[in-house]
Amino acid sequence: MDDLGFGLGVALAGLGIVFGLLLVLWLLLTVALRLDRRPAPPLAPAARPGDLDPRLAAAIAIAVIRHTDALRRQAAPAMRSHAPGSQLFASHWVASGRMRQGQPWRRRAR
Repeated sequence: MDDLGFGLGVALAGLGIVFGLLLVLWLLLTVALRLDRRPAPPLAPAARPGDLDPRLAAAIAIAVIRHTDALRRQAAPAMRSHAPGSQLFASHWVASGRMRQGQPWRRRAR
């Protein structure tokens, strides 16, 4: 019974030290963040949809449409250098590792 009491005492002391240090680190980080806080710059007044120049709104819309089209084309099969699932892009190290994954492990003979 003495061993059990000693073991529990050591476990509680270890847990107390670990969580105590975590609490100290948490407090130090909180203080550091408060000391490092910079005042936020004043924000510009929000623009209403009617305030924009129609030519600027059209230019923004065209830029957004062209950007989404470019992103769609990047995933197209014509843009890929290799077919999905092919392992042509893999190095010899990666290919040998993948080959070994499909084989059962055997102990080497000495």
